[in-house]
Amino acid sequence: MSVGYVLINVEPGSEISVFNVTSALPFVSDANLLFGDHDLLVKLDADNMGSIARLAVESIRASPGI
Repeated sequence: MSVGYVLINVEPGSEISVFNVTSALPFVSDANLLFGDHDLLVKLDADNMGSIARLAVESIRASPGI
């Protein structure tokens, strides 16, 4: 099992909706809203780092508001 963390920037005003969508994804084990340069920190669990990279690109980056 591998763990990865993704820092996410979102469109202004969409922080809560992006948080709700990403935290509901089955491979996301934790999500936190942030203050500062990034808006959201998401913890991903997958079989390997390649899977984490694929999930980040295909699922998280494709979410509306990111």
